[in-house]
Amino acid sequence: LLLVLLGSFTKEAQRFVGLEKRYETAVDLSRTTTTGDPEGEVVDEHGPPSLLELEAQLDALRGEVDLKIPAASAVKIGGERAYKLHRRGVAVEMPTRRTTVYELELEEYEEPLARLSMRLSSGGYVRAVAEALGGHCVSLRRTHVGPFDVANADPERILAPSDALAALG
Repeated sequence: LLLVLLGSFTKEAQRFVGLEKRYETAVDLSRTTTTGDPEGEVVDEHGPPSLLELEAQLDALRGEVDLKIPAASAVKIGGERAYKLHRRGVAVEMPTRRTTVYELELEEYEEPLARLSMRLSSGGYVRAVAEALGGHCVSLRRTHVGPFDVANADPERILAPSDALAALG
């Protein structure tokens, strides 16, 4: 789900930027990659955690946590986007970001694949959660942005600005 503001309605962008987001993801818990997704090079391979270990890891990630920002991200490092540095092979120590993980649920676990649903504060990275669990995202879907739900999305329909603002409350 991606909200796109058009025309004069772009003046309202700040009202939408800080909205929390919900995601569904599948995480391979047997390896980490340089990008936190299948596109990156494998950094580490290991056995996946047991269900009990995974549940303990998930518990530790709920609430306010400091997570390392993925190297393949749009965050600026020294004035340049991290993903551009990463693509050129420049190694950079990525900073951490305080993220609120409001919800983090294990939907299914078939080793090494964990299917998770989560609700994060604005600016949170699902790939950072996957990396904190010792894995990488193999699929990712944003299902909500604030009150907007992908189940109600229609690529053929443009929501009137007044309706979008009303949804914010």
